Amino acid sequence: MRELVGNCIKCGKEIFCLDGFFNGVLLKGNTIYCFDCVKKDSTLPDQSSTEKK
Repeated sequence: MRELVGNCIKCGKEIFCLDGFFNGVLLKGNTIYCFDCVKKDSTLPDQSSTEKK
């Protein structure tokens, strides 16, 4: 199943939920980024970090 969740706040790319998995990055303030923009922008948190709070 593929559901449109929203658009990347930086590039406008459509972000989908694919079979129950969110295919993007959700930050504080409910801002959505695609994986490509997170990889390119060093000021955004990287998905590969494993910080635990």
